[in-house]
Amino acid sequence: MMSGTNAQALPELKLYNTLSRTKEVFTPLDPAKVRMYVCGPTVYDFAHIGNARPVIVFDVLYRLLRHLYGTDHVKYVRNITDVDDKINARAASEHPGLDLNEAIAKVTFTTEAQFHDDLEALGVLHPDVEPRATEHIAEMRQLIEMLVGSGHAYVAEDHVLFSVPSMPDYGKLSNRPLDDMLAGARVDVAPYKKDAMDFVLWKPSKPGEPGWPSPAGITAPGRPGWHIECSAMSWKHLGETFDIHGGGIDLVFPHHENEVAQSRCAFHSGLMAKVWMHNGFLQVEGEKMSKSLGNFITIRQLLADWPGPVLRLNMLKTHYRQPIDWTVKGLEESAKTLEQWFDAAAPDAYPRPAPAVLEALADDLNTPKAIAEMHALRDHAGKKALAGTLAFLGFEAAPLQEWAAARVPELSIPAEEVEARIHERIEARRNRDWAASDRIRDELLALGVALKDNKDGTTSWEPKR
Repeated sequence: MMSGTNAQALPELKLYNTLSRTKEVFTPLDPAKVRMYVCGPTVYDFAHIGNARPVIVFDVLYRLLRHLYGTDHVKYVRNITDVDDKINARAASEHPGLDLNEAIAKVTFTTEAQFHDDLEALGVLHPDVEPRATEHIAEMRQLIEMLVGSGHAYVAEDHVLFSVPSMPDYGKLSNRPLDDMLAGARVDVAPYKKDAMDFVLWKPSKPGEPGWPSPAGITAPGRPGWHIECSAMSWKHLGETFDIHGGGIDLVFPHHENEVAQSRCAFHSGLMAKVWMHNGFLQVEGEKMSKSLGNFITIRQLLADWPGPVLRLNMLKTHYRQPIDWTVKGLEESAKTLEQWFDAAAPDAYPRPAPAVLEALADDLNTPKAIAEMHALRDHAGKKALAGTLAFLGFEAAPLQEWAAARVPELSIPAEEVEARIHERIEARRNRDWAASDRIRDELLALGVALKDNKDGTTSWEPKR
């Protein structure tokens, strides 16, 4: 491993690979340029909290890879999907007087900007490249031509379809029986398909839909299928093979399985990505998130009530491969934890994370273990390491402080009078008049003032929330 950040010994990175179903020592194809691709959002509306999970998880991995291999030796690509029926529908509905392509551009530009604002609040770094699907139509057509030319795809009724039987080990990533794959794919029954599992690479555009010149000799304008987009963008920016491909567990099949098929068959290779990583599902208060249940929550809605660092920590308390239950109680606990950490952290931080935290993260992003190690840094000896670790993990104090200040109720008693009453209480305690000391404390509490005591006396006070 390489690192220009410090002389600290670096741990061995291990990652769970969905492809092999094992935790493996990570060995990059080229240590001088570690390459990672993560499936990004479809920009038709505000991103929901489930969308935030892979973004935060792979942001932590990105930070870790940069620390281990050097900032200039990691390339992270996260795409934007801006070709989608939901985008088309919203564009037509909100801008009926505009040309559809112009209306689509307005919707996607606005939604992408909202997404970036939300991620900035969550402390997420920008990827090195953020390609848009519509900017890579040429690469998609080229891949499709390659697949048709090699017999892995065919043309039927102005569609181009991938021939699943042409790839003997199709299904290796998801490791599912054929019947399960058929059910999971919600297979579109079409008379022009040669096999029920064949999937669309290109389809004709309907009247009023955006369209581009079609590949494979098709004269009608068309648009790409979903899966070909990521194969094209990863190829363009990371090459035929790369190190890590990430996303949510819901993408394993059919999306990632079909990406593998397209890329491997186009380039006649045994590998698309060396390591496949997938984060688990997210529930809200013990139930699957859905609009019908009324528990569909966007990042923007949560940010109206909670600071970004609290959402970020709440996401990382659960190991990324495990399902997460998103609860108000969990958010309250995360806010309290961050307040304790920032209260304890030294103002002058070490320029690196604590070694024990780094060891935990290097073990397949074991963030619960990393958080446990951060609690141990709250004593005097660990205060600088705690500050450095908070910075490394993307936690900032300012949003938390602003949020806490906004929640503080107005005092019903002047601050000078509070200080005077505290002085009376100190005198009472000095005289061992415990009854008077308790009475003053209780009177202040009734007025909305909470005292902070330790063995040396009253150290500070704050308005009661």
